[in-house]
Amino acid sequence: MPLSRQRRFPRSRASVRDARDSVVQVLTEWGCRDRLDDIRLCASELATNAVLHGVPPGREYSVTVSCDDTIVRLGVRDSGDGTPTPRDADSEACTGRGLLLVREVADDLGVTEHLVGKTVWASFKMPGTLP
Repeated sequence: MPLSRQRRFPRSRASVRDARDSVVQVLTEWGCRDRLDDIRLCASELATNAVLHGVPPGREYSVTVSCDDTIVRLGVRDSGDGTPTPRDADSEACTGRGLLLVREVADDLGVTEHLVGKTVWASFKMPGTLP
């Protein structure tokens, strides 16, 4: 039976840590400990992007994590405009690599547009289900 949990966070840099820790806590509760480091990294990057680029002032973003026997899916929804795309960062830049990291670490990455806002999601195949 699939498991799913969603939690909302305020638009603040401190909330990124809370979002990341929440994802890790939920997956640990469920016994989905495989690939936890990859998922933790992606939760941090997607939440950071929501705070910096996607959530208008005064609004929140939500983080949803779901797990079934084969896939963990992480989604970060915000009410901001625009469709995020991975871009090449200047080699001297200190920022701009978040979605590139997520694309490299996750098995799939995508964006689901909503009437208001979007969800940026990443999925992770669990060991034993890799092709």
